[in-house]
Amino acid sequence: MKPFLLLSTREVDLAAESEYEAMLRFSGLLQEQLQQVRMEQGPVGTISLDDYSGVILGGGPFNASDADRSPVQIRVEAEISALLDGIVARDFPFLGACYGIGTLGLHQGAAVDRTYSEPVGATAITLTEQGRADRLLGDLPDTFEAFLGHKEAIRVLPPHAVNLAFSAACPVQAFRVGNNVYATQFHPELDIPGIETRIDVYRHAGYFEPHEADVLKARARASNVVHPPSILRRFVELYSGAPIREETAETPHARS
Repeated sequence: MKPFLLLSTREVDLAAESEYEAMLRFSGLLQEQLQQVRMEQGPVGTISLDDYSGVILGGGPFNASDADRSPVQIRVEAEISALLDGIVARDFPFLGACYGIGTLGLHQGAAVDRTYSEPVGATAITLTEQGRADRLLGDLPDTFEAFLGHKEAIRVLPPHAVNLAFSAACPVQAFRVGNNVYATQFHPELDIPGIETRIDVYRHAGYFEPHEADVLKARARASNVVHPPSILRRFVELYSGAPIREETAETPHARS
């Protein structure tokens, strides 16, 4: 099978490595089957979609609706936009998470702003009728908990996009363009250790008051986030065209 491509924008190594390891573990992919590109480290050059089974865009420190952008963010978003041109035109398998929903949303003409931000923690996500019928999300319970924390969100989707899920505070938690291009506002790769790492890394990034970190971790440990990681495995099952290994606690992971 062709590998999958993980696009990362996290400048903190611990966050980028933790994201990659979680994507490996929950997708069932081996290291050689998931290539990570750290976009914040320099220009990515030419990426041929023909070399991959699918593309995953993780979260990061940028916001698609930021008014003030650093030169790195400007470059990264130009590269993502160019790649999305080809992905959407070909209806190529794509899964964006958190930052990925904002970038895909803006690319497709959605209104993205800070109207529907949500605090860090576990939130109940409910599938729409279209979400319950969707082949990527349809195996999930009608309502499930997921970890998230975001400053921006989609306020209005364009007519051609399909809203797949929502929460009480955010009207678009997942959407699809065409048949194979997906994005989620929540993080399908996050479990309790994963969100604890994010809380530590982004303690001073404006998502919460630094003194709240321990309380947020305690709330995360008391949550029931078990279903979202299955989205990653399902994404691979749909688009790899090959069997994948079963997850085992003993499987070691390292960045490729």
